[in-house]
Amino acid sequence: MNRRSLAILAFGLALAGCQSPASTTSSSAEAPPLAGAAIGGPFALTDAKGRIVSDRSFAGQWRIMYFGYSFCPDVCPTDAQAIGAGLRRFAERDPYRAARVVPIFVTIDPARDTPAVLGRFVAAFHPRMVGLTGSADAVARAEKAFAVYARRGETTAGGGYMMDHSRQTYLMDPNNKPVALIPADEGPTAVADALARWVK
Repeated sequence: MNRRSLAILAFGLALAGCQSPASTTSSSAEAPPLAGAAIGGPFALTDAKGRIVSDRSFAGQWRIMYFGYSFCPDVCPTDAQAIGAGLRRFAERDPYRAARVVPIFVTIDPARDTPAVLGRFVAAFHPRMVGLTGSADAVARAEKAFAVYARRGETTAGGGYMMDHSRQTYLMDPNNKPVALIPADEGPTAVADALARWVK
């Protein structure tokens, strides 16, 4: 699947409410659904402490990759809550495997999501959730690498604005290769089940 086709698929999933279920049973020979897909790649962004973080910073760890923004009134905090709670539920089942998973929240709104703002936001959902921001160009490169659609909406009379964006949550393996979509929109149990299915 090429990057253009994947971007169309991801956008379609977002518009459809990401109704892609994850079964809790799996054969050891089952191929991950996103194996070989052109998702992910090098990035260099800034964490909540102002440090430059790259994809290599997470080598050897499974990553949950989500793109959103802290000023989002509904979807992003709901999904972040499901990711954090789902990872905690997975940890109750299998602490060893869960310890190898890092949830990463990449902003699509770097103009407002400074490191400090994003740090406070992600801390509310999981103690190990990493918030990443950066320059507009750096964020745009990450969005492109992960086939994420994001666009700034109209500015309101009060000076605020919303961000229109896709809603996929990726599970990446320790080599930064795509494994599966995590159904964060279906709640913590669905997240935990997907992690139990794919994290080795």
